[in-house]
Amino acid sequence: MTIAPALAPLVARTVAISDPGPLLSLLPPGPGLSWVRRGEGLVGWGEAMRITGEGETRFGSVARTWAETARHAVVRDEVRLPGTGPVAFGSFAFSAGSPAGGVLIVPEVVVGFRGDTWWLTTISADGALPAPVALTSYERELTAPQDTQFVPGALDPQEWKAAVAEAIGRIGAGEVEKVVLARDVLAHTVDDVDPRDLLARLATGYPNCWTFSVDGLIGATPEMLVKLERGLVTSRVLAGTIRRTQNDEQDLALAASLARSSKDLEEHEYAVRSVAEALAPHCTTTNVPDSPFVLHLPNVMHLATDVTGVLADGATSLDLAAALHPSAAVCGTPTPAAAKLIESVEGMDRGRYAGPVGWVDAAGDGEWGIALRCAALTDENPRRLRLFAGCGIVAGSDPEAELAESEAKLLPIRGALSR
Repeated sequence: MTIAPALAPLVARTVAISDPGPLLSLLPPGPGLSWVRRGEGLVGWGEAMRITGEGETRFGSVARTWAETARHAVVRDEVRLPGTGPVAFGSFAFSAGSPAGGVLIVPEVVVGFRGDTWWLTTISADGALPAPVALTSYERELTAPQDTQFVPGALDPQEWKAAVAEAIGRIGAGEVEKVVLARDVLAHTVDDVDPRDLLARLATGYPNCWTFSVDGLIGATPEMLVKLERGLVTSRVLAGTIRRTQNDEQDLALAASLARSSKDLEEHEYAVRSVAEALAPHCTTTNVPDSPFVLHLPNVMHLATDVTGVLADGATSLDLAAALHPSAAVCGTPTPAAAKLIESVEGMDRGRYAGPVGWVDAAGDGEWGIALRCAALTDENPRRLRLFAGCGIVAGSDPEAELAESEAKLLPIRGALSR
């Protein structure tokens, strides 16, 4: 079901402002929205409007309602950059069968920063001009939670390795070429988790990732599913991973071995191909580099490829995210068969893990990452979080090695929740 826009149009005003301090420090207590990388991006709070969708139509119904809302919005935009004017932050379930569905949240206040430009957008859903807003910095010393307990989720490590082994066997039998299996871990904290502290620790530890918060899903993703800006389409594909040692010389050797690994190159090729094929119908031209580069993150290194294109059909960033989801990087190849294999062996509902997360503006421009390196926090229990990690499984995979890779991918969010 989709919540329709209010009878009165959205009214939004964007003005340029002077530097108010780090974006994440501006978030007040309570549910907040963020999309920040290297100090730039967007944060928002309050809720002028919420649009939800379910099942197979979760993308299409939400996108149509947002397009209709944006079309009738009354906008005064003195900055005119992507991300100014009315903006909606969104998050979508990985699977059509998940009750998590999809959501777009239009905040009452948005603060943005890009290059040397700061802006403030205020949004009202009652047809009236929004009241002025005074910004406050809530920056404070961060202290990580103490005595956090981590326990297995749907499958314990041995059970998950058995699921990986089964997937390898079914790959050998020809059911799929690649499948991505995820696992979850539950975190129990002594004190209530303040999402702002979690975001700040992730942004500090992983500045090259997109630190996000949408409707209780919090994380720092290294993977840009799609970015649309004034007709230029970009997608960053990550597939093929190796854990870092924190020794520069050893890490360089590992990066070289990753770049030559037939298993990882095969996994990466599947992911790149799925993205290029999904973008092709929407673009006049698509550029795919001949070989990947190695992306260095604090905890792991990935094979990475940036696919670009020129938009041809007027699709919005949300439309493109829907067309790309799920890519081989988070599902497998062939996608329908891989999705069925995930349902049969993974043993859990991913919720919005590995689904698109990001933002869209009234013009359709926006940025959508894949919700990785993240945790789900519920209002019902602010001391319980669900953490996720996934690994691409191909014929040459080893269950023990895949478990180790999943542990490495859990480090960002796990480290943000413990000393």
